Amino acid sequence: GCDSGFGQATARHLDIMGFRVFASVLDLQSPGAQELRQSCSPRLTLLQMDLTKTDDIQRVLQHIQAHTNSTGLWGLVNNAGFNDTIADAELSPLGKFRTCMEVNFFGSLELTKGLLPLLRSAGGRIVTVSSPAGDMPFPCLAAYGASKAALSLVMDTFRSELQPWGIKVSLILPGYYKTGTTCDPAFWNLQKQQLLASLPQELLQAYGEDYVEEINQQFIQFMKVAVEDLSAVVNSITDGLLAANPAVRYYPGQGLGIMYFIHRYLPYFVRDLFLKGFFINPKLPRALRREHHNDVKKA
Repeated sequence: GCDSGFGQATARHLDIMGFRVFASVLDLQSPGAQELRQSCSPRLTLLQMDLTKTDDIQRVLQHIQAHTNSTGLWGLVNNAGFNDTIADAELSPLGKFRTCMEVNFFGSLELTKGLLPLLRSAGGRIVTVSSPAGDMPFPCLAAYGASKAALSLVMDTFRSELQPWGIKVSLILPGYYKTGTTCDPAFWNLQKQQLLASLPQELLQAYGEDYVEEINQQFIQFMKVAVEDLSAVVNSITDGLLAANPAVRYYPGQGLGIMYFIHRYLPYFVRDLFLKGFFINPKLPRALRREHHNDVKKA
């Protein structure tokens, strides 16, 4: 996942450090891919890969195997992530859950399993970028959060199971950073319009179009606090790859300590209130509002 964000910054950083980097991108002609071509050494190899396509994954596996068979592979960084829906779980189309699972979970799992023989021969490292949304019930992030929860669990299982082989496995759980389209209001406004157009009439009546609009506006407001400097995440990934005893989990980003303290030690209602106050606090759905009940009574 090196088209943009953490993946692109990490690929560049590791190339500067002198490593041979295989950087996968969705599109070899994307601005991010072009930037890597221009800024990195000839050691860096760009590979096109869509994690939802087994043929792409197999082609990349064959390429890496052909070029590392004698040495093994020291590190795998699972960074690619996808989310294009900010809405209640009930309002999120089932297809969105499936797409998040395909990219964020199944794609990373297939690639990891395919590279394990090379990683085992080198006694290497697996570093995976997950999300606090996989640990906590962030409002309106169910599809993304569920896929990241599955990813975190399977990587934690790999960590335990691969210990005898000398492979160390780390998870990165970043705060909110400005990466790719995540901070583009135009992108999220388009997603909102597509969601509204796809909702069954009964659901749209129950929740109300203004409910979805309000969620979108709150999210766009939240985006303004996204951190542009990605170095804390890049440094965490690098430590996971190179430290003699890397951490099992890294938490780059401000405010994660208090967030996890509240999640682990305080009652559920406090956790829910905190996440709503910190992230998104939706208004009441239309069918639950007093004025709607009054309108129904008058009718």
